[in-house]
Amino acid sequence: MGEKLEWEACVYNHLKHKLPTPKKMKLSGFGKVVHSGLTDKKLRVREDAFLPGRNTLFLLMASSYAYQVKSQNIAIGLLTDKYKLFPDQTKEFIQSAEKFISMEIDYEIKILTPLMEFNKAEVMKLAKAKKINKTYSCHSGNPIPCGKCISCLEIKNALTNLKQKK
Repeated sequence: MGEKLEWEACVYNHLKHKLPTPKKMKLSGFGKVVHSGLTDKKLRVREDAFLPGRNTLFLLMASSYAYQVKSQNIAIGLLTDKYKLFPDQTKEFIQSAEKFISMEIDYEIKILTPLMEFNKAEVMKLAKAKKINKTYSCHSGNPIPCGKCISCLEIKNALTNLKQKK
């Protein structure tokens, strides 16, 4: 359900802002073999959230598509690594991934991280300014955000920070 809601929000915002239609790749089999709180209801969505290889998989698939359409740039929405929760959310990870993927496909790929200097509160403020108002990021996948997963807690903390700064 969460994937469906994320995709609907993505398509909505692309259409609203007259961006190219996004492409969707099916990668669901990965989470069936590599378990985490994001993919296995038996695990805790917050404490067991790390899904090893997830960001690498996203970057490799995006790079393969970029190679196919002759683009040398891909992007990922990682936030500041000052508060990183997982090892694949750092500048060092991105630099290493660029080198590895470029070598693996024998094609220079640049991984753009346009949000890497921002925390969640700053991203939410920027989204509001850009009129990006339909989003979904709850790890539970339920239509109503759970309020307990890492993503919901980040949003809750960001909203608190935004209110305090007013």
